[in-house]
Amino acid sequence: MIYSKFFGVTMTALLLLAGCGGGEPAAEAPKEEAAATQDYVEVDPATAATVSGKVTFTGTAPTAPPINMSAEPECKGLHSGAVHPDVFAVSDGMLGNVFVWVKSGLQGAFRPPDSAVQLDQKGCIYTPHVLALQTNQTLQVTNSDPLTHNVHPLPTVNREWNRSQTPGAPAIEQAFPRQEIMLPVKCNIHPWMRSYISVVDHPFFAVTGTDGSFTIKGLPPGTYTVEAVHEELGPKEMSVTVGPSEAATADFAFGS
Repeated sequence: MIYSKFFGVTMTALLLLAGCGGGEPAAEAPKEEAAATQDYVEVDPATAATVSGKVTFTGTAPTAPPINMSAEPECKGLHSGAVHPDVFAVSDGMLGNVFVWVKSGLQGAFRPPDSAVQLDQKGCIYTPHVLALQTNQTLQVTNSDPLTHNVHPLPTVNREWNRSQTPGAPAIEQAFPRQEIMLPVKCNIHPWMRSYISVVDHPFFAVTGTDGSFTIKGLPPGTYTVEAVHEELGPKEMSVTVGPSEAATADFAFGS
């Protein structure tokens, strides 16, 4: 009888707590389930637009001294001459290694690609120096050198990780769930090794080649803020409007 009274009081208290927000919060749906139910924007290829352009550098580009690999003879032996950092990749007035992306103006969510983006370690240098991928897209890091490296991204909004990779080891595969621009990657073993990864929550981005050019395809018609970002020179942006099937030009100029 006493037990019955206690049980009734206990159940009443629990119901009151539940009504006032007590107890454990409802569990979130698994990521796989959320991804399956996500409504992604599908851009009509018949009306898709393109933004392309060039990034120039005026004046004299700073010259970085050669990388000093004397403390690591294994790395030095992989090169026949001096190796310079890729900070200012200027050729005939054109600036490479500039990340260009649609900063604002898009609506909705975009499906991440199934393909992976490659980052290699070759000659004790990260290749490419600047790369980009979509949120939740796979980054695949390989080691083409006959010595051990260490891969250590330094994010501010994504989770930091730090992994060693021996010669011939399987590729390291990771993904970044949050947007983050020009995220640095270093090697704790070889301090001169540096790369930059930009993680974007849509597929409309590019990195300029040695000729300073870039192309962003498949955009839905609209007005966008397009931004160009260099690791040392910072960002520049402009507004670009493209109609159905139109091609617009966005040229950026940096200088010393």
